Amino acid sequence: MVGSGIIFPRKNVQAIHQSRKSNKRGGPLRVTCRDDKILVANRGEIAVRVIRTAHEMGIPCVAVYSTIDKDALHVKLADEAYLVIPNVLSAAISRECTMLHPGYGFLSENALFVDMCRDHGINFIGPNPDSIRVMGDKATARETMKNAGVPTVPGSDGLLQSTEEGIKLANEIGYPVMIKATAGGGGRGMRLAKEPDEFVKLLQQAKSEAGAALEMMGVIWKNTFKIQGTLSSRFLQISMETLFTLESVIAVFRHSLPPFSLRRNQKLLEEAPSPALTAELRKAMGDAAVSAAASIGYVGVGTVEFLLDERGSFYFMEMNTRIQVEHPVTEMISSFDLIEQQIRVARGEKLDYTQEDIVLRGHSIECRINAEDPFKGFRPGPGRITSYIPSGGPFVRMDSHIYPDYVVPPSYDSLLGKLIVWAPTRAKAIERMKRALNDTVITDSLECSILAAMNLDRTGIPTTIEYHKLILDTEDFRNGKVDTAFIPKHEAELAGPHQIVLATPKELLAATTT
Repeated sequence: MVGSGIIFPRKNVQAIHQSRKSNKRGGPLRVTCRDDKILVANRGEIAVRVIRTAHEMGIPCVAVYSTIDKDALHVKLADEAYLVIPNVLSAAISRECTMLHPGYGFLSENALFVDMCRDHGINFIGPNPDSIRVMGDKATARETMKNAGVPTVPGSDGLLQSTEEGIKLANEIGYPVMIKATAGGGGRGMRLAKEPDEFVKLLQQAKSEAGAALEMMGVIWKNTFKIQGTLSSRFLQISMETLFTLESVIAVFRHSLPPFSLRRNQKLLEEAPSPALTAELRKAMGDAAVSAAASIGYVGVGTVEFLLDERGSFYFMEMNTRIQVEHPVTEMISSFDLIEQQIRVARGEKLDYTQEDIVLRGHSIECRINAEDPFKGFRPGPGRITSYIPSGGPFVRMDSHIYPDYVVPPSYDSLLGKLIVWAPTRAKAIERMKRALNDTVITDSLECSILAAMNLDRTGIPTTIEYHKLILDTEDFRNGKVDTAFIPKHEAELAGPHQIVLATPKELLAATTT
């Protein structure tokens, strides 16, 4: 267990001069050098994840951090670490890095940044900038998929030019309809209009939210909204994780199929494979994912997301041109390190396996542990972690950047870690996850939830651990009846901490002091 009193080893890396050659076209950047060095342009658990795989491959890493992250785990684990806020690329150049891994979020889907990396001879570990541009704009991506013969969600042909056009189209499609910003992500700029009376209000909310989110990046988008029909009252979001190389149209595609529960349009829990899919439907969606990526000459790891309705029809929603947050469930059932494959593809290496070598085994579930109070509207709870004991045991994995005495900052995403389990069957995976959640200690989140529910002062931070236990215990989840409306549908069952026996404040305080 990592603690504040532990001395973290750091390697002394001898700077090596590299001869770099720019390549703006598709495929990996060819770099002539004696050794690689990766700048990890991210933070939190994904930065730790990338550094660990790179070290297993013998590649040194450079971490970058903001002032608030000076004591973060990825900073301690990296071979070098530098305080750089304004210019990540300058850090890569000054430390003679040959490669840059963006993780997810931040710079991972910024085509202009990829161009800049290539101009300076830095090998961006991800797809080429043209692929990012095509798939980053949801309206363009949808039109591209139509031309490639991939089924798309019925909706507007391109962007809405006015509120009046949106009202007319929504009436033609039929309610409910989904309003989505063409650029955004993380649940921003997305609203579900169930009735005509609420359409205009929700459209304005989505425009305002997405505009604010993108303005922080120095970009202001206008006329960037489209409408999608939701097809039915129940639908799933299905993800197909894909891996392409330069030498072949497709080296591997892998089914990462997590139906999930949502809060604020963001995922809480993922699993693979999806219990909603038959073998025939899984293959059809995999073939569609391959067609989607191949149509734009995609190279690297990416995820094609579909909506699946209750009739068994599926429709392209979007493609994420980066590693997914939930990539561990893919790794658990396929036994492949996707970060390693990303790096190898970016280096231009030929993969030594084919699609036939990818055999999916068992079932995997991932729970995102956030510093949020799920019983108070998922209110963020930054603060100091006083104790941390991650779960262990067979086939249990915790991807996290926290440690005892770590301070969860208020200015970043609230994700503390991802708890992942594997088992031969879905039923066994559920039981293993319940045990793993019980084993995980992060400032005694159950005690915090009880105290908060009783309006008493609490110490430490709240987490979503108890909420996940409630989700796993619902009958619908156990039976595989999970869709994107799961949380609002089970609001009553998820209203309080798990297995709580009410006690008076005096009894509670007495119990904690004995």
